[in-house]
Amino acid sequence: MEKAQGVMAAGIVADGIVKLLLGGAFLAGAVPAGRLLGVSGALCAVAGAALLLGGAVELALRNRRPVRRYLPLMAAYDTGWALATAAGALVAWRGGGAGGEIWVGYQALAPLAFAALLAAGPAAAGVTAGSGAPSRPGWRS
Repeated sequence: MEKAQGVMAAGIVADGIVKLLLGGAFLAGAVPAGRLLGVSGALCAVAGAALLLGGAVELALRNRRPVRRYLPLMAAYDTGWALATAAGALVAWRGGGAGGEIWVGYQALAPLAFAALLAAGPAAAGVTAGSGAPSRPGWRS
């Protein structure tokens, strides 16, 4: 069980880092990415900021939220990402112009929803309310 928790914790960290990297790439290359995807550079910049925020919240709360809280949220996020990718690709393949908006729009909205749901969730066992630090017997919070 301990090993499984460690693997899941590493997955949470990796997921947060990927969001940070993708968000940084979207911000740094907002205009070229927008041209490539057929959307405005502003939408790419908003998506980049949302991804940075989502990744930062995910990493900041990794020791303050139980792993069982992360897993369903990560699964829902990744499922939505796959569906948005498929929908955007299908629209683009069929000649529609909204494929990029679907995909980048998901990148702009989903990390914010993920971060909000994660932040609103219950604290992990042993974390004192308001401190974010694990409680220790005999210590004042």
